[in-house]
Amino acid sequence: MALQGKVALLTGASMGIGEAIASSLVEAGVNVILFSRSQDKLQQLQEKLSAKNNVKITYRAVDVGNYEEVDAAVSSSIKEMGDIDILINNAGLAIGAPSIFSNLKPTDITTMNNTNVNGYMFMAHSVLNNSMMTRKAGTILNITSITGLEVPPFPGEAVYHANKACQEAFTNALRNELSGTDIRVLALRPGVVATNFHSLRVGHDKKMYDEFIEGYEPLLARDIAQGVIYMLQQPLNISIKALDIVPSAQRSINVFDRTWNERRE
Repeated sequence: MALQGKVALLTGASMGIGEAIASSLVEAGVNVILFSRSQDKLQQLQEKLSAKNNVKITYRAVDVGNYEEVDAAVSSSIKEMGDIDILINNAGLAIGAPSIFSNLKPTDITTMNNTNVNGYMFMAHSVLNNSMMTRKAGTILNITSITGLEVPPFPGEAVYHANKACQEAFTNALRNELSGTDIRVLALRPGVVATNFHSLRVGHDKKMYDEFIEGYEPLLARDIAQGVIYMLQQPLNISIKALDIVPSAQRSINVFDRTWNERRE
């Protein structure tokens, strides 16, 4: 599918994987709507992307866990940019790591659930009802995780992994419900990615982070962004229903080839 001139709405756009996806969309000629909590970061990103490419870029500071905010921002974005062809649910939170579940604050649990579960559902609900269902066309791409299918072999992040499993189930159920339309529903599952987000997940513990990536190179945010573009560019009759993108050294969720770098020296 040709992407030039399409309109994409991206959540979690202001940093890391989201920023890389935004940049790749703009490079592909896509007009983008950027959602994130940070007004300042969104403004900086808009200015950066606008300087490089001749596309339309707008943004909204939104808490995706608040439906009223989401729906108002989606509606105003459509008035400004036109119908939404692509929704990319990318916003995510992993807080409290590496604490085990019983040591989390209840507010940590509700905050993660609101962003990682409600956020994906609220965004899809609003975009479907304000744009895609009228035309019965579009693509919803949920950025999930390989941890949505299998839990890693280290303690902590029970809520985050449960959220990712919920995103997988939601993706599959929504795809079935949208039979009879031309709306595709897809999932992209990253493995280990070298971003600030992952450092947050290990509580800014540099020793823990270094041990986790010992012996191999993690993915970069741009690797995930290139996967997004690949999935979106497929003809309408083809759906990459789910795509796992992991470092080759990450043989499975719990087996890492830690001699990978050594063999390349």
